[in-house]
Amino acid sequence: MIPAMAEHGGKTGSAGRARRSRLYDYADAPEPGRQGAADRVVRGRREFAVLLGEFRRTAVLVPVDEGEAPLTADFGGVRWIYAFSDEGALARFAVARGEGAREWTYQRWLGARLLDAAVPAVGVPCGVALDCADGEDGMLFPPVRGVVPDAVAVDVDGGTGDVR
Repeated sequence: MIPAMAEHGGKTGSAGRARRSRLYDYADAPEPGRQGAADRVVRGRREFAVLLGEFRRTAVLVPVDEGEAPLTADFGGVRWIYAFSDEGALARFAVARGEGAREWTYQRWLGARLLDAAVPAVGVPCGVALDCADGEDGMLFPPVRGVVPDAVAVDVDGGTGDVR
């Protein structure tokens, strides 16, 4: 008996499915050296998306000035709104600034409110710096598509920023 032939000339398995040649595994594999970098980029994007989702759903502490405006700083052509995950993170920030002895007034804002309402209200390229005194444990949410509204994203035509 002649075995049934599958598309592309392969033999079918016992269930009538075509068996995949191991050559396909080599043909589909990324070039050596590129697999790790590509995987890291994909993994990094997924991890950032998870962190962004958590941030959007979480109430954070936003220090405010006498006029109740969020405390900000300008760096690299972007205005950054300071936000902190808890009072400890805010205290570490105060100490790092040499202002640990003063009283800090803050409000609790949802991350989504910061990104969707506060950032566009600033009028210049603006993002959110979360726990910025905590080094690698801090996080930046830059003014780019997918993080802030497209109308104020610097990487979208028509955004308020001129950085591309």
